[in-house]
Amino acid sequence: MASGRNMAGKAQGALHTVPGIERSAAIDRLVVGRGVLRQAAALFRETFGDAPVLLVADGTTFEAAGEAVRSVFRDAGAEPHLHVMPARPRLAPDRARGDAIAALIRQIAADSGGGLPVPLAIGSGVVNDLTRYAAFEAGTPFMSVPTAASMDGYTSAGAPLNDDGFKITIQCAPPRVILADLDVIAAAPAAMTGWGYGDLAGKMPAGGDWLVADALGLEPLDEIAWPLVQDNLRQWLADPEGVGRGEPAAVAGLFSGLAATGVAMELYGSSRPASGADHQIAHIWEMENLTHGGEKVSHGACVAIGCLTVLALFDWLLSQDLTRLDPPTVARNAPDWPTVERAIAAGFEDAVVAERTRQELREKWVEGAALAERLERLKDVWPALRARLSSHLMREGEMRRLLAAAGAPVRVRDIGLTLQQHRQTVLKARWIRRRYTVLDLLDEAGLLYQAVAEGLHETHPLYA
Repeated sequence: MASGRNMAGKAQGALHTVPGIERSAAIDRLVVGRGVLRQAAALFRETFGDAPVLLVADGTTFEAAGEAVRSVFRDAGAEPHLHVMPARPRLAPDRARGDAIAALIRQIAADSGGGLPVPLAIGSGVVNDLTRYAAFEAGTPFMSVPTAASMDGYTSAGAPLNDDGFKITIQCAPPRVILADLDVIAAAPAAMTGWGYGDLAGKMPAGGDWLVADALGLEPLDEIAWPLVQDNLRQWLADPEGVGRGEPAAVAGLFSGLAATGVAMELYGSSRPASGADHQIAHIWEMENLTHGGEKVSHGACVAIGCLTVLALFDWLLSQDLTRLDPPTVARNAPDWPTVERAIAAGFEDAVVAERTRQELREKWVEGAALAERLERLKDVWPALRARLSSHLMREGEMRRLLAAAGAPVRVRDIGLTLQQHRQTVLKARWIRRRYTVLDLLDEAGLLYQAVAEGLHETHPLYA
């Protein structure tokens, strides 16, 4: 089972396809199927010729697939270079670590007197993001062998990394080749598959955020990226029980959805098709190095709770009549920029993080007459926007049922948070990105604190 970008020959017996992959300008091969790991060396040589290979993994992913990949290369007459990172404590997506891998790529070339090696990432989110960034920095392409359906970044051009404690997404390049063996992926820990389901579920509120930005004239829906993700999303989420049981067919569908959203990000040129307020909430917890049970909480687990949080706020918003807003009064009573700057400084202990947060928020900040004008537009478009959001979005309760069936976290305590910590994050999440989301709409309308108090009330299932 395989799919590839070039419909005239790069797909070898395509049985399992990823929507949109043929549009990718960067991915030459995407092979998805059972037992396909044995194709690793052949696919590498067909794409990269005689370039040396550097296998990048952590201790766990090397055991899951790295040793097998190394054996395949050895059988083909090549001895790969190895870079195996510690798996415990859980690997962090730090830019400095990516820089170290880039330096290793250059050092291997210098030591051999030949060309740059092509890194082959064997792992899930962090391993792939570090390798993607390192390859881009070193000036070489890379190949990916996923080991879990745990995130949407395998096909993405973005590498979300911590840079001096601030989570940023660095635009790089997708892997030239992706070899996804479903036997390996389905054998991943059930929790990791649940994280992937949580990451995919986050595309639902992200779609609502994009509808809001589109209606306000801030960022129009893209005619390619929007339907690629949103028209297929409910289908990809339709078998959470199968995902929870690790059934290969269900995991294949999950992987397909995650891969397609990565392609949508490449085609659009940013993470807007896949990331909204849910990810902003998650990124704060990741920047704070949220831990639970002695382990760093995964990206997908954070997104699952972020997803339910934002859907709950959308549920509250849809019960409101925004045509009754008084824009001049709301704008007059809104906090000014110096007040918000002080709130940012108080909200983030790290001065570097606070400054970068201030820079992000400044890019979308409006006040005074400009804010009143935006709120007048919101009043005008609200009936149509509310109808579209109501028909498009899944309700929080329905999504909670799906996430629970897939094995994803559905309560804030599942990731080690209290009600107060959760609410504090929601109130400041809009600050860290210039992207406009429902959190910005609520804040600009003077409704954010009310929405959090009423939409995320103390007896909400998130706090059970």
